[in-house]
Amino acid sequence: MVKTRLGQSLPVEAVTELYRCLLDDTIALARSLGAVEVAIMCPASDVEELTRLTRGMVGVVAQKGEGLAAGLTSVFAHFAAPSAQRVVAFNSDSPHLPVSVLDGAFEALTAHDVVVGPTHDGGYYLVGAQAAHPTLFDGDGMGTQSALEALLSRARGLQLSVGFTDSFYDIDVESDLTRLAAELRLAPARAPRTAVWLKRWGQAVAQLRTGAGDL
Repeated sequence: MVKTRLGQSLPVEAVTELYRCLLDDTIALARSLGAVEVAIMCPASDVEELTRLTRGMVGVVAQKGEGLAAGLTSVFAHFAAPSAQRVVAFNSDSPHLPVSVLDGAFEALTAHDVVVGPTHDGGYYLVGAQAAHPTLFDGDGMGTQSALEALLSRARGLQLSVGFTDSFYDIDVESDLTRLAAELRLAPARAPRTAVWLKRWGQAVAQLRTGAGDL
């Protein structure tokens, strides 16, 4: 049950393999920062499988509650408490992020309570804070075009200062995947495992780009 929107146009085995590549490249990106602790926050039911998939390279922590909002709340409750420290949560859908964006997110937290990385579709790919704010992710809007607006509204209500990283895109729908394919053809080192997947499934991705696939 991953990348379900892409699963409407690509074989299930291809989408599952893509997710594993995205995850591997995301972990490599996070670990390239050096002096940070890297961990995965996920539902308790996924801890065993993700521990196996990541081969013990990073910690895997069970979130409290169900859904994305509960997962993000758990990230800051677990890592920012009890002593304040800079914590940045980002998804596994943007392994092609420049490492400078992650560096900038940590730097922004020296001057702001919260940092956000907006996506072009009205959501966000990254959020960071120095403390846990239990109600910051409450309410509707997670995973929708109003997610960023809702987050910023709640931050204002909590009187939190907000900094921003560069606007970017993550891999949710066919147009995201074809854009990534074009970028990785020129710079495969940005996400090498995903670049290999794109070579293997290049014909199917090309059909999406030309409109020959089921969009």
